[in-house]
Amino acid sequence: MNESTFPGTEHEMGHLPGQYPAPDPVQPISTPPSHEPTPPRPAPVPPRSLPDNYAEMPKPTAKLTAEDLAPVNDPNGPRQKIGPTGRPLPDLPEPLPPTKTGPAQVIAMCNQKGGVGKTTTTINLGAAIAETGRKVLLIDFDPQGSASIGLGVQPHDLELSVYNLLMQRDITADEVIRATNVPNLDLLPANIDLSAAEVQLVQEVAREYTLQRVLDPIIPLYDVILIDCAPSLGLLTVNALTASNGIVVPLECEFFALRGLAMLTDTIAKVQDRLNPKLEIVGILGTMFDGRTTHAREVLDRVVQAFDERVFHTVIRRTVKFPETTVVGEPITTYAPSSQAATQYRDLAKEVLARCPAG
Repeated sequence: MNESTFPGTEHEMGHLPGQYPAPDPVQPISTPPSHEPTPPRPAPVPPRSLPDNYAEMPKPTAKLTAEDLAPVNDPNGPRQKIGPTGRPLPDLPEPLPPTKTGPAQVIAMCNQKGGVGKTTTTINLGAAIAETGRKVLLIDFDPQGSASIGLGVQPHDLELSVYNLLMQRDITADEVIRATNVPNLDLLPANIDLSAAEVQLVQEVAREYTLQRVLDPIIPLYDVILIDCAPSLGLLTVNALTASNGIVVPLECEFFALRGLAMLTDTIAKVQDRLNPKLEIVGILGTMFDGRTTHAREVLDRVVQAFDERVFHTVIRRTVKFPETTVVGEPITTYAPSSQAATQYRDLAKEVLARCPAG
């Protein structure tokens, strides 16, 4: 008898004992077609608009062509080169050597916003003017002493500074003024002691004229005196504006610097009305300019629209050379005399001397 005939031993053919039959293949589940409409795709998020502060700012200057950037032969005359301010660049002559020394043009470098290039401009403009043979005095009127450091003088090593000249009647300018390594350029240094003068001058009679009093004896000895003001509109800055007959406003091509310009012009107007009617704005200087950015071009366009010919044609562009000059303690005109930055400050010197001749 075959074992398959015994009860309990029956099993299907092709399957060994202890194995389960293979499952049937899984059939896909079919879903009935949906008659509901497909939900619409969300609308793209619109780009974020500029803040209201930008609403009145002009559109960036149109891209200049190669024809605009260089003079061309024209039957009606040569076309003028267009500068970064969007205006034709003037043909400024080389300054003639001075025939005599003094009296000096006193120019304050002023902007209550810090970090706009006041000290850099003071040092390099002074050195560029000194290259023309004019006698230049640079006054460091900032308690931080940045202009002194930029010309190789350590403020903490000073025995006498501009503070002593202001507050001590027995100190003369000759005792404080230092010659620099740049020919024709002298320095009246400052250090942290100058911060005390802001408080002490409050009790002085005619306190706004203190700097003018100490400068009167040395004005005949120089052709140009540049005052590097502190980044504020306090009593020291008012002293500098009262002692000056011109003001240069370094302006970073950035919106916050543009906002502070209105406050500065209001202060200048008050000084003109109450203390120094001879004070005039020599020019507004665009600094740290990067023509590749729309924002920098917008700010510069806005300044030109507001102040027109008061804006210098020369614009100081960003460069890594300026921090290097601070380390070595000399101006860009001697550290990198053939650099683009040195050329820009020489062009600025031509404009300044054309607007307020000295010597």
